[in-house]
Parts: sequence; C-alpha cells; structure tokens
Amino acid sequence: MKMQLKVLVLMFVSITFGKTFGQQLPRIYKAPEFDVEWRQPTNHPDRIVLSYGEDPSTTASVTWRTSSEIDTAYAEIAIATAAPKFWRNASTIKAVTTTFDALEMDEAEVLANYHSVWFPDLKSGTTYAYRVGDGKRWSEWIQFKTAPMESKDRFSFLYVGDTQNFILELWSRLIREGYKKAPDARFIVHAGDLVNNAHNEQQWQEWFDAGGWIHGTIGAFPIPGNHEYRNLTPEASERSLSLQWKHQFTLPENGPEGLEETAYFMDYQNMRIIGLNSNVDHQQQAKWVEKLLSETDKDWKIVTFHHPLFSASDGRDNKEWRELMKPIFDKYEVDLVLQGHDHSYARGRVSPNENVLDGVNMRDKTGTVYVVSVSGGKMYGLRKNAWEGYEAQRDRAAENTQLFQVITIENDKLSFESYTAVGELYDAFDLIKKAGQPNEFVERDNEAIAERRFSNTIPYQDPLPEGAEESLLSRYPGYEVNGVRFVNDNEFIGYKVRLDKEGERKELSLDVNGKILE
Repeated sequence: MKMQLKVLVLMFVSITFGKTFGQQLPRIYKAPEFDVEWRQPTNHPDRIVLSYGEDPSTTASVTWRTSSEIDTAYAEIAIATAAPKFWRNASTIKAVTTTFDALEMDEAEVLANYHSVWFPDLKSGTTYAYRVGDGKRWSEWIQFKTAPMESKDRFSFLYVGDTQNFILELWSRLIREGYKKAPDARFIVHAGDLVNNAHNEQQWQEWFDAGGWIHGTIGAFPIPGNHEYRNLTPEASERSLSLQWKHQFTLPENGPEGLEETAYFMDYQNMRIIGLNSNVDHQQQAKWVEKLLSETDKDWKIVTFHHPLFSASDGRDNKEWRELMKPIFDKYEVDLVLQGHDHSYARGRVSPNENVLDGVNMRDKTGTVYVVSVSGGKMYGLRKNAWEGYEAQRDRAAENTQLFQVITIENDKLSFESYTAVGELYDAFDLIKKAGQPNEFVERDNEAIAERRFSNTIPYQDPLPEGAEESLLSRYPGYEVNGVRFVNDNEFIGYKVRLDKEGERKELSLDVNGKILE
C-alpha cells in the first residue's frame, strides 16, 4: 500500500510541475561528500609539492606530509638517466619536520607532520629525479628539470587564477588539460584563492588530489588570496594566513620582513617574476618591489598578485592598491601582471610611458599588459563599462568560463595564450622587445574562438520559470536578478532569488511556478 501511495505522489508531482505548467524543473547538482578519513594523513608520503628557489638553475625544494608518527624523514635526489639504477648516484638529505596540530581548529581538525627539503648546488639545465620517505616507506621517483644558467632559450610556464570552489570536481580537469597543453611547463603561477576557506583540510586535500603528481613535477609558484586569510576563531579580531600555508609550501624567503613565503621572487633565465601578497602591508611591499625592479637586469619583468589593479567584475575596485602599484610598474616598464580574485576573464593594457593610447600606439605599442583570470568553477559577471575610468584599455574578456594560461618566453618574444578547460584557444597575443622602445604588441584574437558570456554559454544560475524574471523586476523596479538557486529538499521546493540595487539587497523565495512566497 505504501509503495502504491509513493507512486501516486510521484505521478502527481510530475503532472503538476511538468505538464500543467509546461516546464522542466532545473537539474539539482549532487555535490560529492567526503569521509573524514579521506583527508587524514598516513605513514606514507602524500601532498608532495615541488617549488624552486630564487635561482631555479641551482635550487629546488620539496614538501610532503605524513602522519605525526613519522618524525624523521628524508629526500633522495639523483641526476636522472635512462638507466633504471640511476639511484646509485643519489644523495640523501634529512628533512626539516614540523608538526601541524590543528585538532582543535574548526574545519582543520587534523594532526600531521610536514617535511621539507631544499636541494642545493644543483646543475643547471639538468633533469633530476627525487623521492621522499622515512627510509622504509617511499614515494615514487619524480622528475623535474632545473633552469639553464643565463639562457635566453625558449621556456613556458602556466598561470591560473582562483581555484577556490568545486576544486576536486572541476579544477582537476582544468589543471590536467593545462598539463596536456604544456607538458614542458617549468612552473605554475597560482594567483591566489587556492581554496575557499583558509584552514579547511578537506579543501586543501581536494587541491592536492586535483593536481596529483603534477604538483610534484612542475614547480609551484603560489601567492595567497583573500580566501587564504580567515579568522582563527569567531572571536578573533583579525584574519590569519592559512594554518597550512607555511607547513605545506617551501618557498624562497627573500621577501619583505614578516611576509616570507607569501611575497617573494624568482629569476628564471631572462625573466624576473615577483609574487606579492595583496592582502596586507601594501606600503612595505611597494618599497620592496620597486627595489627589485630597479636592480634587475633581466629582459622580462612579470608580477603576480591576487587583487587586480583593473577589476574585471563590478563592485570590486582596488583603487588604493592601483594608485600605489601602477606608477611603479609604469616607471620600471613591467611587461605583464597576472591576477585573480574576480572570477571572470579580462585582458588589457596601459599606454607606454604615460602617453595616451591612440592610433599607432594603440595597435602596435604597449605598456604593461594586465590579465585577470579564473580557473575554478565559481563565476561572476563582467564590469559593465569594461575598464572605462581606469586609464586602461580592455581588449578581451570572458564570463562563465574556466581558463588556464600558457606563457612562453624565447629571447625577445613573449607569447601569451589562454585556453578553456576543453583546450580551445580563447585569447592570444605576443610582446616583442625593441631596444630603447616600448614593447611591440601583436594581437592574435583572430586565432581564438568567439568571446563567451553568460548569454551564450550553459546557464550558470538556475533558470527561472518563463516570465518570472519580468514579473519580479516589474514589482521591484531598478533591481537586478543576481542569483537564482533551485532548491528541492525535504523542507522546500522552489527558487531562492537574490535581487540587488545600488547596495540594497532582497532575498526572495519563489514557488516552482515563479510566484513569490510571502
């Protein structure tokens, strides 16, 4: 009898919400659930991540995690050859071990040991293999290549914006596609917001699992975003850097005092790349970055940080940061700035030497090129007036699109290519150095697919029933619909809608037909 009743109820729901109203209800996304045990450390090495030192031709680092039972650990390293017993020439280095006790920390709730090793005195332009372990339990042998010494040969690296949300679900396909497109990439710039909640162990586990062995073979160049900062407790007055950050990344300690491993730089062949921490201590970093730019003789100067100087999305202007940093970048002719934060894509440039962009300059010469990109699954809308009022020209943009970037430098040419998560070329340009002149700018948008917006892609928000949006906006003139979520659970079936107007917000509930529930 109960089964017959259930069938009748399902038939009623189908008829009422389907045929009667001529619509199909939105598909509900079933987010994965993770057992606590899934993210717990064991006696075997995990979360292996490679990074480079200030000089990547001679130094590299590796960091990994185990249970707290493993209090002594090692890394072994050898020049890799095709002979399987290349390990006969390996050297063994004892790791520095730190205990990460976050058992009492909400969302972390873990006890682990992290181990790190610096590999010094490496030979330039050489392929090495390393493994990590405790002398009994070892990882596989993992290969990487040091940078050539003082070379202008071709090399590539990857750059990704915010990972942050749906990390294992959606970022995994993006970073793996990036590796397929650029398997010889030397390192990966992570422009902040690697996770959504700074101290959350599950999200960090997702990040390491999504990248898998890529993290161990292509050097990581991460800088923290605002989501790498969070209050340690509800009562704490200030946000703190992710508890995991300095345990799980071993980065150059050549940044400003107090910002070690969150602001740092690396000289890779004929390029200096500088990572800034745009969350804190802006004035201190401005002095530091100006000194770095003034002292370098590298041909190419690239800077990365999280909060964009020229925001891609509405309501996210970083005026103080822009007014502080842009004059420095202009003065020292920074070539490229790589950013995140805005969950959309924008690429543009400023005029060279403070000249107004016009005619020939607009087409053929450029000052610094600025890029904002997103690699994870959370999406925002673009700023409606592009970069108007920013004294910059936005050339290319995207909404609702996961992207990764491949940047290739060879002698006096930098090639920038942005790809979608399915490998389509979305954006491309070249910069060519000319002695004593601004960079020559070569637009390559003719090679790319059409621009993507919310209007021509699979809807990001759940679609409202036909006519519902028009009805809402007529009842609430001047508002915009900025969030729609279809809910189907034991307590409610219908739509949760957010309306915004000049700082005002309304949160509404609608039934399945789009009628407002008072």
